Amino acid sequence: MLVISRKINEKIKIGDDIEIVILSIDKNQIKIGIKAPKNISILRGELIENIKDENIKAAQDIDISTIKNFSKVINENKSTCKS
Repeated sequence: MLVISRKINEKIKIGDDIEIVILSIDKNQIKIGIKAPKNISILRGELIENIKDENIKAAQDIDISTIKNFSKVINENKSTCKS
């Protein structure tokens, strides 16, 4: 991990396409601006963790009968599509 000090309006470049700008600094909060191409996803770390946790929980809540029923429906659809 790179640790770097920056002041307000100073920038950090990542590659050719990403720029991070320090917008403001308060007591225990720093506001940053991120310029990046639209095809690059930018998400907060805690949001990613929440999504992972929810996906794990959802996967644990599915019982085997639900999967079997889903598989049966898919197989039935495959056989009707062949005709």
